[in-house]
Amino acid sequence: MPRPAVLRRPGRVHPADSLKRVSSATAEPAVSALAPANDPTFDNVWDEIVWRGLVHVSTDQDALRDLLAGGPITYYCGFDPTAPSLHLGNLVQLLLMRRLQLAGHKPLGLVGGSTGLIGDPRPSAERTLNTKETVAEWVGYLRSQVERFLSFEGDNAARIVNNLDWTAPLSAIDFLRDIGKHYRVGTMLKKDAVSARLNSEAGISYTEFSYQILQGLDYLELFRTYDCVLQTGGSDQWGNLTSGVDLIHYVEHRSVHAIGTPLITNSDGTKFGKSEGNAIWLDPAMCSPYRMYQFWLNTDDADVITRLKIFTFLTRAEIEEYQRLVDTEPFRRAAQKRLALEVTTFVHGTDAAAAVVAASDALFGQGDLTALDAGTLREALDELPNATVPQGTPVVQALVETGLVASLSEARRAIAQGGVSVDGTRVDDDSAVVAGSLPGGVSVLRRGKKTLAGVFVA
Repeated sequence: MPRPAVLRRPGRVHPADSLKRVSSATAEPAVSALAPANDPTFDNVWDEIVWRGLVHVSTDQDALRDLLAGGPITYYCGFDPTAPSLHLGNLVQLLLMRRLQLAGHKPLGLVGGSTGLIGDPRPSAERTLNTKETVAEWVGYLRSQVERFLSFEGDNAARIVNNLDWTAPLSAIDFLRDIGKHYRVGTMLKKDAVSARLNSEAGISYTEFSYQILQGLDYLELFRTYDCVLQTGGSDQWGNLTSGVDLIHYVEHRSVHAIGTPLITNSDGTKFGKSEGNAIWLDPAMCSPYRMYQFWLNTDDADVITRLKIFTFLTRAEIEEYQRLVDTEPFRRAAQKRLALEVTTFVHGTDAAAAVVAASDALFGQGDLTALDAGTLREALDELPNATVPQGTPVVQALVETGLVASLSEARRAIAQGGVSVDGTRVDDDSAVVAGSLPGGVSVLRRGKKTLAGVFVA
């Protein structure tokens, strides 16, 4: 699998500036030319992440606020290689790590070379164990992705670690004596994921039951080696997060901290981060930049402000202005456009974001289809109803093949009514053929104003 595209580093010009998406006819906030930065109106990064809704549960909040207001601390977040790419749920953690680093703190990105071999217990069923070779390969992919979101320069440069480095040399006897001795089975049974599985028909294996001990060991190792005193993760992992907090308290007699971010859901209660049942991956080979852009563009009005807070570096004042626009001019979808632009740029970089914005505009009648590059155009058409047809296929047949009409007679009626265009040009003759004249040998069919389909001419 190809490695994901390299993202910008801190200090470079913010790529959104080159897209010039803001109309002077609206009162949208201007697109910033700065690299990502925390909102300067907050005196403490803790206050900002609370305002952004990033703290669902945590250890002592007053102590955390004081800790983050002081000198630089070391913190970590772990990413298990259960797939060859991270996804939007992981992006919440990556953005939180970046915010804390921008506040001067030192991030450790942990890739789970050992925990990925075990798998954290899901509430529903046992995970299928991947081979050691697969996990090792996926560790490399995840490492390269995590690296793209952090800075590895300066006094608070990030560091990537692999928990296999300290777990592999540990014998079973030493693990049970030195680590397992500090865990009480009764406490372990109370963890949400464990208790859910115990009460199910599937039950839980000792392998997954012991996962929380391995994660506790990670925190202890990072505390001892790097003086790491904060772990972040999803609130569904709270039992695993506190496993390390408790272990360090028992073994080292020190207080350390954890932050659990909220699980992001849509306003209607459906799971966030999926498009038509498919996860939105951060690897462009698994989810195209165009698809990611469209995912954010389709955000509901009820969700968009929350998403801007969590997934962008826009300031409180900018987000408040977008809230006003959602309330007064929702039809403009200004907040959704900015959200889609910011996240696609942050994940895939300037050029990819510019290309997908141009493709989106052109497909919906606001740009030049012939000016698009072949790769982006093909990615965009892959997300539409599409069909592959031979050179010289009649437009009426292509309309049927792509599902824009149900029959040839319906296709002819649509053309007679002036409701069909190919590559932006209205079709008046029902004997016209699809030429595949756009870059990459494709064509775009349109029926009416908004119903589109792609045609790949073989």
